Order: sequence, then C-alpha cells, then structure tokens
Amino acid sequence: MDNFVYEALPTRVIFGAGKLETLAAEVSRLGSKALVLCTPEQKSAAHEAAQMLGALSVGIFDRATMHVPIETARAAQSEASRLGADVYVAIGGGSTTGLGKAIALESGKPIVCVPTTYAGSEMTPIWGLTENGVKKTGRDIKVLPRTVIYDPTLTLSLPTTLSATSGMNAIAHSVEALYSQNRNPIVSLMAEESIRSLARSLPRVVQEPKNLEARSEALYGAWLAGISLGSVGMALHHKLCHTLGGSFNLPHAEVHTVIIPHVTAYNRDAAPEAMRRIAAALGQSDAAEGLFQLELTLGTPTKLSDLRMKQEDLDLAAELASQNPYYNPRPVTRGGIRALLEDAFFGNHPR
Repeated sequence: MDNFVYEALPTRVIFGAGKLETLAAEVSRLGSKALVLCTPEQKSAAHEAAQMLGALSVGIFDRATMHVPIETARAAQSEASRLGADVYVAIGGGSTTGLGKAIALESGKPIVCVPTTYAGSEMTPIWGLTENGVKKTGRDIKVLPRTVIYDPTLTLSLPTTLSATSGMNAIAHSVEALYSQNRNPIVSLMAEESIRSLARSLPRVVQEPKNLEARSEALYGAWLAGISLGSVGMALHHKLCHTLGGSFNLPHAEVHTVIIPHVTAYNRDAAPEAMRRIAAALGQSDAAEGLFQLELTLGTPTKLSDLRMKQEDLDLAAELASQNPYYNPRPVTRGGIRALLEDAFFGNHPR
C-alpha cells in the first residue's frame, strides 16, 4: 500500500428527516445574531428558517447567485456588518453555500449550512469568486461550515431535472477524488460509496420524486461526495467546469453533468484503478460510458450546445482551461482539451 496522509475535516453533521428543527440550537452554539442567506428562488425556505430562529435571526439576504460574483459577495458582507451578524445560515444549494463562504473568507464568522440540493460544497473548505469573467478558487479552513444539517424532507420539492444534474455534480466530485494527486484509501472508500449510492438512488428520485428513502440515499451520497471533494485536490474536470461556468456563465450543475463523462474518458488510460472503481460503483464495464448512460437514464443534458455554449467559444475555453492547469493524471494539452470540448459540445459518446 502507498504511503498517504488523511486529515479529517472538522464539520458537525446532523442527518435525518425532520432535523431542520435543530437549527436554532445549532446557531446558538456558534453565535447570537444570524443572517440567513438564500437565492431569490429560496425566499420561502429562508423565511421559514428565520421564523424557526426567532430572535436569533437579524435578517435575510436573498441575492445569492451561481459562481458568486464578487459584487454580490461584497453586498452580502456589507449587510452582514450592518446587522452585526456573527453567524451565517446558508439554506439552499451550492450558490448559497458559496456566498456564505465568500463572506466568511473575509469575516471569519461561522456558517451553518442547510442543503436543499446535492451540491456537496457544504462539506468543503473550497471557496470561489468570479470577477471580470474569471472564476478564482482557493482553500481556507475559515470557510468550512461548522455545522451541516441534512434534512432529506427539504429535497422532496427539488424538481427532478435539478435533482438529476445536482446528483451528477456530486458524482463528479467523487470521480475526481479517486484519481486526485493526494488521494488516500479512506477518501477513496467514501468516493466509491458515494458514486454507488447516487447511481442507485437518482433514477428512483427521477421516477418517484416524493420517495423519501431514495431522497435520503441521494443526500447521503452527496454528503460523501462533498467530504471527498473537500479532503483531496481537484483535477481537470473542476478546472474545466470553473472555466466554463465563470467565463461563459453556464449553469453550474449542468456543466458538471455534461463534462464528467468526457473528462473520465480523457483520463481513462492514465488512471486505470480509479476507472475500475468508478465502473464497479456504476455497475458498468466502462467508467466513462457508464456515466454517459446514467445521464441518458436520468434525462439530463448531454451537450454543451444545450447550455447556451457557442461553438465559436470552444477555442477560447480550451485556451483558458489549459492555462495554469490543476493536477491531472494525464497531461493537459490545449489540443486534447479542445477535442474533449468538441465531443461535449455535440453530445458525442465519450472516447
């Protein structure tokens, strides 16, 4: 066995149906003035959370948006300072969690996350900010949420299309964890179990949206995916998705969904053990094709052209993604990335 380093991330996790009722107690452990964060679409959930918090709530900031524009982060930080908030409650998906992380990066104040999607970012110390069309990311333990409340009943109303793409986004985290530069046996176990749980539960979620057991298993898989992403480094897939999302304003989960089979195929020969484990978790003979077939089963997008990407922008995307690349098991070349993006643009089978 190879030598390895494993560092556990210090997040308190509360998992189970109805556990949103613990929100006030969890906030009280960390502070006394909570600012609730959400997207415009999650206002009703944010108001419900604020009511549960009672006197602990000092207000709601409802302008979270994908890729965390720096202007939005600054506005949220200003509001938090004005209200004297000493804890942030992020209720929603990755956009809201990302906003909480952006203001925590500046203030150092704790975050309590209540995920309503399968994004997984609530379990990572990774932050991202978009400025002048470029998305920058980094790691800082200050942005790791102190408490995460996973209540699967909050995902019952998540539309099946969003459930599927959000779940594929989580699977992408686990795929990359299996061939990360600093992978280790502990995280690899969690990553493989995450893929298996999500591949098993997501088709049931799409077919039976109100199936609480399927929703619970999907949320469990997403939790493991978040731990995997937060514990080890990212590779080509996340670099590509950050480029496509930040520079071309493409929807976050959908981009991850479309790209992951093609990056997996790109790395197929360079990471054979990871490919074996991914395929086994999917119950397929080939990892990349197995991911593509899962997307067809779920009815998710399979083409960048369906996400408002323009074919004339593929050259620029390949150029940006090949600059300052993340670690990847197969060397990153502009030509290789351009071919990968071409396949993803037209929805070709991964090759």
